Amino acid sequence: MASRSRRMVPEANEAMDRFKMEAANEVGVNLKQGYNGDLTSRQAGSIGGQMVKKMIESYENSMK
Repeated sequence: MASRSRRMVPEANEAMDRFKMEAANEVGVNLKQGYNGDLTSRQAGSIGGQMVKKMIESYENSMK
């Protein structure tokens, strides 16, 4: 059984899932709802990297 990471704000689960799907689409990874254990480490890392990149860009834009 795969464990789901706990978020500090449980109400944000749906928004974070949408954000992850958007990032996956941007880097060309076919992410599906539910289990994605068939992804390579490179694919999973590219999704996470894209998410971090977008969060940093958002923060930098809010500082202007």
